[in-house]
Amino acid sequence: MDSHDADGGALNEDEPQTPPAEGNACTSSRVPNPEGINQYQHCPRKNDPFIRRILTQYHHDNITNRSKISRLLQAEHGIVMSEATVARHQQQFGLLGSGQLTRLLPQSIKQQLVLDQLAQDPLHHRGPRLVREAIVVDTGNLLTRTRKYVTDEMRQQEPDGFAQQGLSKKKISRQPLVSLGLHHQWSGDGHDKLSRIGFPIWAIRDQWSGKWLEMWVVPNNQLKTSIVYLYLSLVHELGGMLLQTMTDCGSETTDPMEIFSPNLSTDELPAHRFLKSVHNITIECGWLRVRVQWGDNVKVFWEAGEEIYNDMDPRQYALVQWLWPRLIQQELNTLKHCLNTHTVRYDRDKLLPSGVSPNVAILLHKDYDAQNCLQLVDHDVVKNLMEEIGSEDLIHFIDSEYSAAAQLIFDGLGFTMLTFENVWSVFSAMLPLI
Repeated sequence: MDSHDADGGALNEDEPQTPPAEGNACTSSRVPNPEGINQYQHCPRKNDPFIRRILTQYHHDNITNRSKISRLLQAEHGIVMSEATVARHQQQFGLLGSGQLTRLLPQSIKQQLVLDQLAQDPLHHRGPRLVREAIVVDTGNLLTRTRKYVTDEMRQQEPDGFAQQGLSKKKISRQPLVSLGLHHQWSGDGHDKLSRIGFPIWAIRDQWSGKWLEMWVVPNNQLKTSIVYLYLSLVHELGGMLLQTMTDCGSETTDPMEIFSPNLSTDELPAHRFLKSVHNITIECGWLRVRVQWGDNVKVFWEAGEEIYNDMDPRQYALVQWLWPRLIQQELNTLKHCLNTHTVRYDRDKLLPSGVSPNVAILLHKDYDAQNCLQLVDHDVVKNLMEEIGSEDLIHFIDSEYSAAAQLIFDGLGFTMLTFENVWSVFSAMLPLI
């Protein structure tokens, strides 16, 4: 409970009471809490900028449920705040609900928000839920979805798009996944759908929560040293490692468990499991969504430059190797955020969390009686291993000298943003100067 939900404090009966102001017997001159200071030490002050930043981020992550926000504040930041106070802060900071905001925004602005997202999906694979979530991530505007504004606008602007959203894939008999908790098992794999244009991807996903821990575009997603470097960089970032990895039988497999956790028996708990690609469910199912929602569109934007780009010209090839991996990694980071904040549908047959986003599941893992299985590691040891393997050149497409020169030209031309829509225009402007 906080000061908004309790009385401002009982008056001392020995102290003289201030009489009501003249002319209004129902009005007291005593202000219960003029400074907005809460009597409960864990609840922040009114207009706290830190709270504004947190609630705004939750809003951009499409987390609007007051009860969930109250629990997240306590789990993530140790802040005790009731649902009623959360609602007051949301109103105070202008974080409006979807219905209220949809009514207030002018029609032209709402329409443009939807059109901007449709322009990023030329193959029309994203449904109203994904479009709505993308609008929130990009702009902070939360519009209504079901049978309301976003759906109606999409039907009006792209009437053929809904007919193209059905997915078809071979059905494979599977059993429900089980896991002790977050960081018990990571699923790692390469994604080769963009290899045809020269930009393979490798990623790691947590099995319990479904969270994409990291996604990288790399020159070669089957080179063992590169994959080990990426794996160690994630371990270094998290400050710990998992209990067990799962991959298919690719050449990039590695096993660092004996270095960091020699006390754990690999007989009882194998540090690595080899699976057929179709049975590496956690990440293989994720790749389908990545391809349909994002990867197929990348190829469309790439093909838009077929009349501009000659890959046999060394100058053009080098510039593309600087521009496109940078753009793809930038967009992968955005995609990862969208996937991790997307609320999956509730599945009563699923043993792992559902009806919640991966980010929220991890933050509230105690609500699911799940363990945090992250094994703490020595950062210096991890850093030394990364240096022994090699430098970041293992995962870069172009050398640092060229990158520095290209960056100067990019900045000198006044470009501030690289997007799929402008990448070939940027290429044409930079090529004569590189």
